[in-house]
Amino acid sequence: MHRTELHWLPRRPAWSESLARLSPGAAAEIWAALVALADSRIGTLETMRLDRRRARLFAAAPADLATKPVRLAVLASSTVDHLLPAIRVAGLRRAIWIETYTPGYGQYARDLIDPASALHRFQPGAVLFALDSHHLMQGLEPGPGAAEWLAQRLAALAGQWATVRRSFGCQVIQQVPLPVFTPLLGGNEHRLPWSRAAALRRFGTMLRDRADEAGVDLIALDDRAASDGLAAWHDPALWHHAKQEIHPAAAPLYGDLVGRLLAAALGRTFKCLVLDLDNTLWGGVIGDDGIAGIKLGQGSAAGEAFAAFQRHARDLGRRGIILAVCSKNDEANALEPFAQHPDMVLRRDDIACFVANWSDKATNLRHIARRLNIGLDSLVFVDDNPAERAIVRQELPMVAVPELPDDPALYAACLADAGYFDARDITGEDLSRTAQYQTNLRREALAECETDLDSYLRGLRMRAVWSRFDRKDRTRIVQLINKTNQFNLTTRRLTDDEVAALTDDPKMLTLQIRLLDQFGDNGIVAIVAGAPDTDAIRLDLWLMSCRVLGRGLEAETLNLVAAAATRLGARRLVGRYVPTAKNGLVREHYERLGFAFLGEHDGITEWTLPLDEWTDRPGFIASVEAAQSRPEAVRPHMQPA
Repeated sequence: MHRTELHWLPRRPAWSESLARLSPGAAAEIWAALVALADSRIGTLETMRLDRRRARLFAAAPADLATKPVRLAVLASSTVDHLLPAIRVAGLRRAIWIETYTPGYGQYARDLIDPASALHRFQPGAVLFALDSHHLMQGLEPGPGAAEWLAQRLAALAGQWATVRRSFGCQVIQQVPLPVFTPLLGGNEHRLPWSRAAALRRFGTMLRDRADEAGVDLIALDDRAASDGLAAWHDPALWHHAKQEIHPAAAPLYGDLVGRLLAAALGRTFKCLVLDLDNTLWGGVIGDDGIAGIKLGQGSAAGEAFAAFQRHARDLGRRGIILAVCSKNDEANALEPFAQHPDMVLRRDDIACFVANWSDKATNLRHIARRLNIGLDSLVFVDDNPAERAIVRQELPMVAVPELPDDPALYAACLADAGYFDARDITGEDLSRTAQYQTNLRREALAECETDLDSYLRGLRMRAVWSRFDRKDRTRIVQLINKTNQFNLTTRRLTDDEVAALTDDPKMLTLQIRLLDQFGDNGIVAIVAGAPDTDAIRLDLWLMSCRVLGRGLEAETLNLVAAAATRLGARRLVGRYVPTAKNGLVREHYERLGFAFLGEHDGITEWTLPLDEWTDRPGFIASVEAAQSRPEAVRPHMQPA
């Protein structure tokens, strides 16, 4: 196996035959077939064949994609033509259409500053700086000035990032350079700061700090080379012959690394890790072997490997990934290790949804998605059993199912290499997500105890804390805008820069709403944004987390929107519903809230609501402005207790 092989993906029998059979036909079916072929363990040649077939079957992006197409400009200082098909196929693997553009060899800097260039005509939605190590270190000379030279080189690069932001207002991705230079002092290379090997290592450290400041995403090729070996990524002969810094065999993985960042910017990342138990979290079968018989923790290499995998899963949970269990087991047996085994790393409190029974796993995965109120395409299912994996892939192709290796010592690396949970940033809500889902299940338990809906809602003692968009919570706002699909009236996606522009514009209506109740903080769960239009505020964004549906937040949000629009001098609200494959839930949203129908065009409906005689809708949610802490700041329109 080549170290850069996509080893977490399954090999598909008769892959070439399936590709050859694809011919023009129903767009949705052909697209699904291409996605399935991309979601396979394929190499460079297969990737290029698949990319060519995609181009023959689709001249442009299919019209009904759930995610908007991405226009990616690759600004390179070396030969990257062999990487572009892999980037496009990586998008296909995630059901994203990626169109690529790269300037002529050595022309990226000129094209960047020339407003009449093809790059500016392309108008990218994302820009990747794929600058090779030789280019970055060109001009470094022996002497004491290496540190100052590196600072100037980094400042120049940061200036190019800023130019992209000013010109296109889009996502910027920077490739961290590969460590291709031969050391001069060996293990003590850091003592020769002007050597290219030492300078490049220091540049990589400085680059990370500067990228964090600038909000630039990184492809850490130096980390990959440390993990896979430099020879897996770079061949000096290919560099000298063709100026290819990235080895062609590594192209599929390189493309996948780019695809992950583009998908993360669009909210196309996975939210939930669903774990099997027997021979996945421990060795053996708990129902047969009992607590004393399973392999876990100290005492055996396999036991330590299972504990290490549990630790990796636990840490994913701590950084915001929802953890669930899906096991064919008696529930009492399945729970026993969590409560009693001394070497069990994961505890029951780490698991947001625990399902152990004798139903088939596809059925149980559907149940888990319903309980957590997330889509099936948010799930990653980890199971040691190849038969179970194959069944889930067949029944639920939208669920990610990594091809686990036989050795449990490699489970964590397999999951990490797959990049299912790669993200651009982490928010406070991410860090408390498991607790939020667990408390949501307790809310459901309260609902089951109450005899009527009003009693349940009153018992939650809900409070909405609202404010305009702010910089402190901008990452969470961008995350919600780009991830929310079901309760989303327009499914309009915005970049970080676009949200920053809304935040800084006092003429725009912007609202972020956090919902608290007696069980805890749900986090920021609702986002609204609108622009002035004559005497109206036109609502371009209205979205809400499905975790809080059915609690009256829709009406309370309208109360807050109406008040904000009135403060901006508007006499009415205008809202649009743009139908997608996933947002049928809100088809009648405006009608339910009392908006009047204005008209329909291409399936898009428009609605209006006058504000001249507006009165707040009653409900069971008190609201308070985030900047206020006084009790009198709570809006007094709750139903009487």
